[in-house]
Amino acid sequence: MKGDIILVGEEHKNAAEQIIGRLFNELAATDRRYTITVAGESGSGKSETGQALADALGERGVTAVVLQQDDYYVLPPRFNDAARRANFAWVGTTEVRLDLLDQHLGQAREGAASIVKPLVDYDANQIGDETISLEGVDAVIAEGVYTSLCENVDRRVFIARNRLETMEHRMKRGREEFDPFIEEVLVREHEIISQHRSRADVIITREYDVEFVTA
Repeated sequence: MKGDIILVGEEHKNAAEQIIGRLFNELAATDRRYTITVAGESGSGKSETGQALADALGERGVTAVVLQQDDYYVLPPRFNDAARRANFAWVGTTEVRLDLLDQHLGQAREGAASIVKPLVDYDANQIGDETISLEGVDAVIAEGVYTSLCENVDRRVFIARNRLETMEHRMKRGREEFDPFIEEVLVREHEIISQHRSRADVIITREYDVEFVTA
């Protein structure tokens, strides 16, 4: 997403190092592109962890690209906010083109040379598109609130931090001023996302410790 602020900290780097250290042999043995999702609530550190995972792979000679679910919203940011306020039932997976994101993960796995994906310009309130080259790419990481629901995935990472624990981080990213309605949205997202934890292979706790469910 254009205009996004990604602040990769030591906690993200440490978690990524543990995760890639555990999954690297599995990835190296896979005869196609490897896919990872990073899910969690707003401000939990998904974007930072996704980038840290890509960096950790890069240090091992593996090229990775990161896809942001925020680019796959049906409506541009301000229109999406208006749709939520007009009809609260809009909040949830219906406002995201998860099918398209999952399709792109599938294409990556199948060896596509490139994908044409949406690109949200937050400041301009527009959705365009961009072509992402996958030549020489060995892994694709998709990060976003609902990415655990994607099916074309090798391993799923879930960040178990709730909206109250992530408030400071959300303020640092500065997407919006504090708004009681946004807090209502985050409560609803929490209700939805908490059900996705069971799909995870890796859990990052509220203290940013790493727990492996499988792998």
